[in-house]
Amino acid sequence: MEERTVILDGSLSGLDIYGENDALLRVLERRFASRITARGHQLFLSGRPEDLDKVDRVIGEMTALVTSGHVLRVPDVEQIIRMVDEASPVSPSEALRYSVKVSPQKAHVRAQTAAQRLYMQAIRDHPIVFGIGPAGTGKTYVAMAMAVSALEEGRVKRIILTRPVVEAGESLGYLPGDMQEKLAPYIRPLTDALHDMMDFEKIQRLMGYGVIELAPLAYMRGRTLNHCFVLLDEAQNTTTGQMKMFLTRLGNNSQAVVTGDITQIDLASRKMSGLVQAREILADIPGIALVEFNSRDVVRHPLVQKIIDAYERQENGARAPQPPLDRTSETPLNKVSASETALDKGGKGDSAGEKGSN
Repeated sequence: MEERTVILDGSLSGLDIYGENDALLRVLERRFASRITARGHQLFLSGRPEDLDKVDRVIGEMTALVTSGHVLRVPDVEQIIRMVDEASPVSPSEALRYSVKVSPQKAHVRAQTAAQRLYMQAIRDHPIVFGIGPAGTGKTYVAMAMAVSALEEGRVKRIILTRPVVEAGESLGYLPGDMQEKLAPYIRPLTDALHDMMDFEKIQRLMGYGVIELAPLAYMRGRTLNHCFVLLDEAQNTTTGQMKMFLTRLGNNSQAVVTGDITQIDLASRKMSGLVQAREILADIPGIALVEFNSRDVVRHPLVQKIIDAYERQENGARAPQPPLDRTSETPLNKVSASETALDKGGKGDSAGEKGSN
């Protein structure tokens, strides 16, 4: 065991770094099996040297975020820890303070991972961006935030939300209601994200004026989309012809973001995904950016990352890693006997997830 002392910037409030009742420090203690005692602007650390190195790094990133005006929350600290563990090429504090303002009334939407930060930057800098990766990585949510920001700032005049509707065989005519009502159930992840960023009444008004449009992909043939931010979701289910058709709709002062998960293709087995083909042939074209996410970028419940990893191992034929052993009992930590479970029923436990992380 080793002991160290960390002295914080005297201009910062200890509460901003430690959290109420030192809640943020407790997150560090649990993760790194260390003891942290706060006294004024000094932190006294005790633990293994390799753990204290990471604690010191995380505290430095937390301090940098607070200095930039960010209000730290437990999910922020957990994300910093993950990025430090994974030796992220982007500084956690730099990634997490990268944000976009979606409206005067709503809070900024901030990058939660290094990949999200690169994704935001790519959307700012390129007319066409592909965001490819598993569910829960924020591909759709971040793209929606960038679309709303572009509309609010007057950089585009319309937002168009679209996706292929393979569940209905691309034929919506038999469904009741107008086109918006027919498509609504299929495009719910997009509208859920939109409702996080705009008031309901404003969304309804803008849809009524055609400023925000829901459009099935099959109905976009022949159109030229000028002054638009177009978001194509579930693009793994486009055919190669549909993807080519969509990308060639782009007109003057328009931007397209294409999102999808190439491990979740619902097309008939003989059809090639348009997203898979686009990934292969378009990535090197200037003006087009491709950002790939993986399970480490998941910002939903922590179990989601583990579930994605488990399915990937099964698909790749790899053996699952064995659970860690308890050093005292040599029993796998996720194996609990019936008697232990019965005893635990009367005890207390600790139980974070982020919104709209498609």
